[in-house]
Amino acid sequence: MRAMKILVVEDHKKTAKILVAALAGEGFKVKQIGRGDEVLQAVKVTRYDAIILDVMLPGQNGLSVVKDLREAGFTTPILLLSARGELSDRVEGLNAGAEDYLPKPFALSELIARVRSLGRRGAGGLRPQLKVGDLELNAMTRLVTRGGVNIELTAREFRLLEFLMNASGRICSRTLILEKVWDYHFDPGTNLVDVYIRKLREKIDQNFEIKLLHSVRHEGYYLKAPKEEK
Repeated sequence: MRAMKILVVEDHKKTAKILVAALAGEGFKVKQIGRGDEVLQAVKVTRYDAIILDVMLPGQNGLSVVKDLREAGFTTPILLLSARGELSDRVEGLNAGAEDYLPKPFALSELIARVRSLGRRGAGGLRPQLKVGDLELNAMTRLVTRGGVNIELTAREFRLLEFLMNASGRICSRTLILEKVWDYHFDPGTNLVDVYIRKLREKIDQNFEIKLLHSVRHEGYYLKAPKEEK
C-alpha cells in the first residue's frame, strides 16, 4: 500500500520536529514548511493526501490558506491546529473549508488517528454528504441536522455517526467500529463502543418519534430509515 503523503505547515520549530517525527514513525511521507504563503505553491508541485495546518502562521494565516486552496480547486483534506479551542473558532475553521480541527495541546495518537481518517476520506472511501431518513451529515462543514434541527456532536461522535451513515443498512460489529472509528485493530476489552452509541442515540434519536439507530443483540449496530426497516 502506498504511504500517505502529508504536508505539515507549522512555524514553531520544536512542534514541527515532533509532528514530523511522529508521522514518519507511523510510515507517512512528510514534508514540513513554516509559512502560510508557501502552501499553495507546495500543493501545486506535489499531490498530498492530507495537510496539517497551524492557524497562526507567518506570511498568511491558516484560515486564509484554507480559503485560497478551496478557491483554487484543491480538495486535499485539511486538519487545522490551533491554540484557540473555542466552539466559534472551530466553526470558523470548518466553515473556511477544513475537514477537521484539533485544539492544542493534543495527544499525538489522536492527531495520527485523525490524519488516517482524512486519508480515507480523501481517497474516496467516505462521501462528503450523507442522508438517512431526515438525518443529514455534511463532512465538509461538519454539520449534522435531523429534521432541520442542528445536532452538536463531539469529534468522536461525529466520526462514529459518519461511519454508520456510510454503512447505512448494514450491521456493524463492535470490532469493526473500533477499527474504523478508533483505529484500534484489537478489542481493548471495554464497553467503549456501547458508551458512544448510547451518547449518539441520545442526540439523534431521543427527541424524535422515529428511531434510526438500532441494535442487534450479539451482532452490533446499524442506521436505517423506517421505510427500509428490516
